[in-house]
Amino acid sequence: MHDQATQTKKSSASRKGRDINVDLIAVVAAVTDREPCVLTVGQRDALPSGPFELSHRSLQSGLRGWVEQQTGHPLGYIEQLYTFADRDRISAAREQRNISISYLALTRQEAMAVPGKSHWKSWYEYFPLEDHRSGTPEALNVLRPRLIAWAKGASNAAARRERRQRAAIAFAFDGRAWNEDLTLQRYELLYEAALVEEAGGGPETTLPAVVSGKAMVADHRRILATGIARLRSKIKYRPVVFELMRPTFTLLQLQRTVEALAGRLINKPNFRRLVEQQELVEETGETSLDTGGRPAKLYRFRRDVLDDRAVAGTKLPLTRA
Repeated sequence: MHDQATQTKKSSASRKGRDINVDLIAVVAAVTDREPCVLTVGQRDALPSGPFELSHRSLQSGLRGWVEQQTGHPLGYIEQLYTFADRDRISAAREQRNISISYLALTRQEAMAVPGKSHWKSWYEYFPLEDHRSGTPEALNVLRPRLIAWAKGASNAAARRERRQRAAIAFAFDGRAWNEDLTLQRYELLYEAALVEEAGGGPETTLPAVVSGKAMVADHRRILATGIARLRSKIKYRPVVFELMRPTFTLLQLQRTVEALAGRLINKPNFRRLVEQQELVEETGETSLDTGGRPAKLYRFRRDVLDDRAVAGTKLPLTRA
C-alpha cells in the first residue's frame, strides 16, 4: 500500500510537471484596395488568439468568441488550419507544452471596420518576397545569394546539396519556376538559415524587415505563412475566393482579388473564360460606374453550384515569364 501511494504521488507530480496549454489562433483574411490583409491585435503584430477553456462549447465557438472580444469582428467562413505542437515552440519552461490550434477565416470588405486595438495589415508587410504582381521583388534578389551562402556552409557535401536543392525549389533559382504555394516552406527555410528576426540569429545574419518581412510575436508569422499557403492552394480548386467578395462585383474586381491573394498576374481572357465555363457567376442586370471607364457589368456568385456539383475553383491561369 505504501509503495502504491508513493507511486501515485510521483505520477501526480509528473503530470503537474507536464502542463499543456491549448491556444486558439485565427488567421483572419480580407482583400481591400487590391491588398490581401490579415487582422492583427495590439501593437506587437499578433494574430487574434486566446486559450481554449472548459466553458467553450467547441473549439470553433471558443475561437469566434476570442476574435470578437479582441477585435469586435464576428467571423463568418472558418476552417481549421493546422495544429502546432512543437516541443520548444513558445514556452520558456521545459515542463510546459504549448499547443496552438489555428484557423483560417475569410471575410468581406464591408465587414472590415474594427476598434482601435486591432488593425488590418497587408500580409506582404510580413512576406514582401511573396508579391510578384509587379515583377520579381528586390527582396528575392537579396535573399538568393544569402541562401546560397547558407547552403555552402553545411558540414558535408550531401548536406550542401540538400540545402541548395531545397532553397532552389522554394526560391526559384537554378532554373526552377516560382511556385506561389510554397510560402510556408520559404519562411521555414529563412528561419533555419537565421535570416529572420524570430530565429534569433543576431544582426550579423538577420536581414532587415524590408527584405525578410516584419516579425510577429512567438511563431505567429509561421502560422500566417501556413494560412497564406492554404488559401493560395485552395483558390485553385474551390471557389472560396467568393467569401472575400462583396455580394456583387465586376469580373475585373474578381480577377484583381485572385491576383492579390496569389501575388501573381492572371491572363485576363483565360480567367474570364474559365469563370464563365464553370458557371460560377451570374449577371445581376446592373452595372458599376466605379471602373474609371465604361460601365461594367455586375455579377454575383451562384451559391447553388456548391449543391449541384463539385466545383473546380478558379484555377488561376497565371501569366508566367
